Amino acid sequence: MTRVRERFTGRIAGVGSASGVRIVVGRWDESPWGSFADVMVEDASGHRVLLAPSERVRDFVAATYSFDEHVIEPVTVEDSADGWLVSTPSLSLRLVTGGRTPLGALLTAVPSGLATSPAWCFVVDPVARVVLRGVRTRGTAGNDRREWYGATSVVAVTAISGRWRGADLGALTPVDPPCRFGFSSTPKRPSVTSVVTTIERPA
Repeated sequence: MTRVRERFTGRIAGVGSASGVRIVVGRWDESPWGSFADVMVEDASGHRVLLAPSERVRDFVAATYSFDEHVIEPVTVEDSADGWLVSTPSLSLRLVTGGRTPLGALLTAVPSGLATSPAWCFVVDPVARVVLRGVRTRGTAGNDRREWYGATSVVAVTAISGRWRGADLGALTPVDPPCRFGFSSTPKRPSVTSVVTTIERPA
C-alpha cells in the first residue's frame, strides 16, 4: 500500500482551567493547506469537542483524533502584547506566555532538522513517556495513520482568562488529567510548544 507523509509546522498551546476545561490550540503556520488554527476542548465531564475552521480541517483532524462533537466555526489566533488571543463563536481565550522552560532550553540544543525527524521522535519517545506524563512523541493514530511530534522549543503559559460556551473558564491550572484526544496529551505544565507534526497515512 502506498503511504504519504504530511508535515504541519506551528505551535501547540495546552492549558487547564479551574472550571475543569482543558484546551489545546493548534496554530499551524505551514501545512498542506496553508496556515490555519484549530481547537480541541475537553470539559470537566470528559466531553471532547473539536472546533475546526472548515470541513476539510474537520475531516482530517477527526480522522486522526477522537471527539464526541465536531463544530465548524471560524477560529482565529492573534499575537497580543503578552501572549495569544484565541477567538471562536464558542471560545474566547487569552493566554499570557512567559519565558522558555527548562525543557524548552534543552530542546533548542538539538538541531532543528534532527529534532523534527520521525527517527529522532522514535528515539526520544521512551524518555518523553517517563519525564512528561501523558506525552508521547510517536504513535498510531486513527484510520491506519502514524504520527510523530518533533518539538523544538517550549515556553510557559503563566495565566489565562476567557469563556467556554458562555461559562467563565477560571484561573490557569495544570493540564490534569491528561487530555484524551489521541495517543498523546500536551505536557501537564501549561505551555506553548513549537513543533513539527508528521502524519503518515494511506495514499
